[in-house]
Amino acid sequence: MKKTNRWQLVFGILVAVGLVTLAISGYLTPLTRLVVGPVVGAQTWLAERVQAVKELTTAPSDLALMRQRIANLEAENSRLQIEVIELQQQVQQAAVLSTLVDYARSRTENRYLAASVIGYDTSPFLRYILINRGSDDGLRRGMPVVTNQGLVGQVAAVNSSAARVQLITDPAASVKVYLHRADAEAVVQGQLTGEITLEMAPQSANLEVGDLIVTSGLGGNYPANLVIGQVTSVRRRDSDLFQSAAVQPAVNFAELEIVLVITNFRPVDTSSLIP
Repeated sequence: MKKTNRWQLVFGILVAVGLVTLAISGYLTPLTRLVVGPVVGAQTWLAERVQAVKELTTAPSDLALMRQRIANLEAENSRLQIEVIELQQQVQQAAVLSTLVDYARSRTENRYLAASVIGYDTSPFLRYILINRGSDDGLRRGMPVVTNQGLVGQVAAVNSSAARVQLITDPAASVKVYLHRADAEAVVQGQLTGEITLEMAPQSANLEVGDLIVTSGLGGNYPANLVIGQVTSVRRRDSDLFQSAAVQPAVNFAELEIVLVITNFRPVDTSSLIP
């Protein structure tokens, strides 16, 4: 029995040595591929399925994270756009203020107070703006309001912190004016349409398109030589006592942001002197 076991051991060793020799020599490669190939393929397939399941289970969280990142980027973009708009507005206001300061320095006969436009009258028949200066700042009714472009209007009502300014385009507004080239006096009148016209010009006046119109200072409501605008067309008929003209205002009333109030001018009330 022991002899038989010994021969089995020897036989096993010889078979093992033979297999190793065959493997080293490459004779068992086809057999190895035949046996091992399906096992490796099964492992690869199983690994791919496990990875697919893992990706499927993690996809919702990745998608939610991506959506959150997109939302954060959109919010940041909106914030930056608002900052850009605010900076542009600040730059624009700084440029306007710089221009107004230069204008005020060139008109040393007057004292000025800058004010921001905080509202417009919504009535289609009235032309007013609201400014953020009031009686606490020294404003009084009747003070002229200008920009570097020309005359805006006149303070019509005041409280402690704000004022209402009647524009020269208001239908109730009337300004006595002078045309230097034509050497003529007339009146600029506001219209319901928001335009202004030149009225009461003498028939003898030689009005021309392009004539510059300024305040005359007569009547005591405005100081002299504030720019009103230019004549754009002349209407004259021999049968009329006076001639009139269409006027292009010097001020762009639709874009008023900052104005100057002439604080050292006091209008003269002549109403009680008119018979």
